[in-house]
Amino acid sequence: MPQPTTDANGHVEEIHWPSLIAAISAISAVGIAIGLGLPLLSIILEKRGIPSTLIGLNAAMAGVASMLAAPVTTRLAHDYGVAKTMMLAVVIAAFSAIGFYYADAFWMWFPLRFTFHGATTTLFILSEFWINETAPPRRRGLVLGIYATVLAIGFAIGPLLFSALGSEGVLPFLVGACIILLAVVPIFIARHESPVLDTKPERHFFHYIFLVPTATAAVFAFGAVSAGGLSLFPIYALREQLTESQAAVLLTVMGIGNMAFQIPLGLFSDKLKDRRPLLTAMAVLGVLGSLALPLLIQNWLMMAVVLFFWGGCVSGLYTVGLAHLGARLSGPDLAAANAAFIFCYAVGTVAGPQGIGAAIDVAGNDGFAWALAAFFGFYVAVSVCRMLFRSKRS
Repeated sequence: MPQPTTDANGHVEEIHWPSLIAAISAISAVGIAIGLGLPLLSIILEKRGIPSTLIGLNAAMAGVASMLAAPVTTRLAHDYGVAKTMMLAVVIAAFSAIGFYYADAFWMWFPLRFTFHGATTTLFILSEFWINETAPPRRRGLVLGIYATVLAIGFAIGPLLFSALGSEGVLPFLVGACIILLAVVPIFIARHESPVLDTKPERHFFHYIFLVPTATAAVFAFGAVSAGGLSLFPIYALREQLTESQAAVLLTVMGIGNMAFQIPLGLFSDKLKDRRPLLTAMAVLGVLGSLALPLLIQNWLMMAVVLFFWGGCVSGLYTVGLAHLGARLSGPDLAAANAAFIFCYAVGTVAGPQGIGAAIDVAGNDGFAWALAAFFGFYVAVSVCRMLFRSKRS
């Protein structure tokens, strides 16, 4: 078996496609299932007459599970291996998915949400670690751009499946569980090529949140803006006298921008010696785009153009931030930092809807745009402080 070509630093120079396909295929299957499951579960609870507050509380278990699963994932991967841990997580997620159908009591949905999202968090962390660890440094942005694009397509396919399958009977749950189980196949095939964690990280988990703050703050902002923006934009648009279909199309345009920008941003970041200025520039564009929303909301076409590019900037914080993380760390440190990365994303998905919703209540409808700008502005402040700190040290 020929050995992969390496550079002077021992880094692989060529993309190892079997590993890349295994990790991306696995997480994309999970993405499709999540895209199918989120609207499915909400609709079923609504039909059962569960109050909206309780539905939201049950959905919030996703963020709680992610925050609790992230610190233990690296330890499990060290003890049992990356591939074995991922395959176990796939099985747990699949059985949890089918379990929702048979759980008649509402309280049972809380532990099911916890196990489902805890398992999928493990899959995200280890898939991204696998991709980041095996990606050639000079092509890391491209590889992660491909990963993010395929994952975004998976999330888009999920709702389409829901529209075709509906919410009646066991079929949508069975389809979701089977799609998740399919993720076992590529992981099993490439199990011997998964990265090995011979040693445990030397630092405490929470240390990794602050070890590469430019990356972890970026994914926090991304989580807050994506979760809060997507969930509350329809309310914002309807209050500004847009129709439901117009709001839905604008969200679709933003999603297309998300998919379209991943690979170009990844390729561009590969040409940079330091990805941090690019991250800062995208956050600045995020601030400007957010503040422009109240000025453009009555011009639907201009809104669509701005949201297309704005969606690309938002998603770029995740992709380029992950590439920056991979460029700074490797081995057990990278695995632990990847877990911290997902932890910060989960915190953002909890903080975003709460913060943006509160801003709308306090400041009126324009509070939506101001809150979005504040989350981007937080990242710009972190980035500028980091640059000032580095200049003083030098």
